[in-house]
Amino acid sequence: MAVHLYFSLIPEALIASMLPPEEFGQYYATGHDYKSKGQSIFFEIDPAFRHPYFNIDEAVARCVPAADGAPKNSVYVSVYRVLEHLPVSAIGRLYLTTAYGHALGIARGDAVPQPEPGMHMYQDLAPVNSLVVSTQGPAAYYEGITSKPSKFIRFPGMCFVELDLGELAKDPTSGAVGDLPYSFMHHLREALMTLKPSSKETKLVHRVHSLEFPYRMVKRGFYIGSGKDLAFYPMPSHADLRRDNNSWWRSANL
Repeated sequence: MAVHLYFSLIPEALIASMLPPEEFGQYYATGHDYKSKGQSIFFEIDPAFRHPYFNIDEAVARCVPAADGAPKNSVYVSVYRVLEHLPVSAIGRLYLTTAYGHALGIARGDAVPQPEPGMHMYQDLAPVNSLVVSTQGPAAYYEGITSKPSKFIRFPGMCFVELDLGELAKDPTSGAVGDLPYSFMHHLREALMTLKPSSKETKLVHRVHSLEFPYRMVKRGFYIGSGKDLAFYPMPSHADLRRDNNSWWRSANL
């Protein structure tokens, strides 16, 4: 059996597994016999990837079938400082798994899209779990905390997702909440109201925020970068998901 490498975001970990992506997603989200449930988000990693920081060959050697022939579900290679040692060139498809084990694979986009007008909200997924609002588009936000930091805080890489703000992106004071599911609306409005393009470009909403969020609130897609390299994974539209991945969509919105 082939051995796969996966970069998990919940939690941050590099994992070797004999399970193909869809089966790994189900296993990682629900555990054995569906005894636990929780979203899982992970990337496929080039199985030929090696780095001195990781003892990948030993982990691969431990991926052997059980006596009954069942594949080895997982061998943890590392749970610390994983992203900073992963070049973007080694990162493959992104998989979003619902709490019920349905996995959706997303291919990398051709380029990072141009920013949309208005304010933005970013959920950092690795190596930290902060929730941030900003006047900056995704590429500028990434540069501001990695390759061109404007403050003392700096990361060697980052994976994050932009979440939809609805009307609050342009009018945080009076914009209608609509179907936004966030439980911290008053705090969110206050954070957005402090932003000024020329002086206050980012504001921390939560220092440590839950990594689980409604997939329907993903705006445009996911971003992962290391050093100066930033990759974009476009989220399919709601209409496309209903048409082409209806089982996943229904599972994600239970």
